[in-house]
Amino acid sequence: MSMRPIALLIGCLGMYAPLTQGAAISFEQAWQVLQQENNSLAAQRSNVERYQHLQNATDNLNLPSITIGANYTRLDEDITVSGKQLFDSTGGTLPDLSAVPIPGISQLLAGAAATTSTITERDIFSSSIRAIWPLFTGGRINAAQSAAEGKKAQAQSELAMETQARFEDLSKYYFSVLLAQEVVQTRKLVEQGLTKHRDDAVKLEQQGQIARVERLQADSALDQAIIERKKAEKSLEIATAALTQILNQSSTVEPADSLFINTSLPPLDVFTQRTLDTYPGLDLLDAKEQQATSLIKAEKGKYYPEVYLYGDYSLYEDDSLASQMKPDWLVGVGVNIPLIESSGRTDQVRAAHSAVSQVKYLKAQAKQDLSVLVQKNYLEAQQAQEEVQGLESSILLAEENLKLRQKAFSQGLSTSTDVVDAQLYVARVQTQKAAASFNYLISLSKLLALSSEMDAFSQYQHNAITISSK
Repeated sequence: MSMRPIALLIGCLGMYAPLTQGAAISFEQAWQVLQQENNSLAAQRSNVERYQHLQNATDNLNLPSITIGANYTRLDEDITVSGKQLFDSTGGTLPDLSAVPIPGISQLLAGAAATTSTITERDIFSSSIRAIWPLFTGGRINAAQSAAEGKKAQAQSELAMETQARFEDLSKYYFSVLLAQEVVQTRKLVEQGLTKHRDDAVKLEQQGQIARVERLQADSALDQAIIERKKAEKSLEIATAALTQILNQSSTVEPADSLFINTSLPPLDVFTQRTLDTYPGLDLLDAKEQQATSLIKAEKGKYYPEVYLYGDYSLYEDDSLASQMKPDWLVGVGVNIPLIESSGRTDQVRAAHSAVSQVKYLKAQAKQDLSVLVQKNYLEAQQAQEEVQGLESSILLAEENLKLRQKAFSQGLSTSTDVVDAQLYVARVQTQKAAASFNYLISLSKLLALSSEMDAFSQYQHNAITISSK
């Protein structure tokens, strides 16, 4: 599979710039920064490089192995040969020397028979260059190369899956900050509204239009609103710190975007088919199947003979008769035929076949699970859309009800509790709307990650309906 996340990173390097203190950052910029700075992605890229080098190393299996070596050997004694031994090796016998009529010949032959020559001394030193070149290995070299390719493809799939996971994490952390900001803003509005209500209650109490308990109710509601606002601010601080950490930045990161929804989504079938075509987890299973298939070929190769060329060229030899007689170089063809071996190749082949079957079943199950997961996220996104759109009327009702309650309270026709409840209801509906928008964005991010369409997020953002109480 193509290394799309890395290609995206390279294309974005020219756009990337270090974040400045207090600078607001868009989601798209945050995604670029994360791909550049995240340690887990860097680790996965290094893992891809590792298996790329290991795959390149298997190309050398087709090359000859050339070594230079030296040997020192010490024998129990010198190797010698006598004239009689040489004559006996021809299959003949020495004549009766006393029967030789020529004077002196008998003494000459007797001396030759008793002569001894040293073939090599007991200390032997030699050096040579040796080469072995495999010609046929039963397909084991090709199997090793295919397995290495499968391991590299697996590493690439793991990188792509890690990239998708980090995209989902960034979505959760980034939009959590935006949701926390919305909650803080809502809590501030509640506090402002209840502050005004408390001030009105104080005046009405002084004028004798309401009882003291009504003013105390307004005080209590304001104090509780202050507590809730501080809690919301603390939650925002925590969410911002988490976003800063995931982007691996030393200074605080502030989001520049807003929560949003889209009026519609592409059909479910589009997301499902795209996921089944591009999800890296399926490519990872394909890579494992390739490795298992390569193992089958490698184990079957043990049944075949090995054929190889070999050669030797002497670099140094001692000054002996044996060395003088030995040729300086030699070449030949060798064959190794396995008769009995201890690796259990038959069961190894069966195990590899079982691994292939396992991967096929896992892939079939993964496709079913992915289809269900895509449908789940799609329906959750639609539900969030409908919730946001459906809450518009509730917000209008809540705001109108608050106005009426405030007016009625100023006229002594409504209690402080009625005003507080109306104010809190406005906040609750606004928070529910922001939470629904957050849920939509999380589901959308999961859909885009599953379908390997992370780059398309900006298109959805461009055609968005912004959700903000600011």
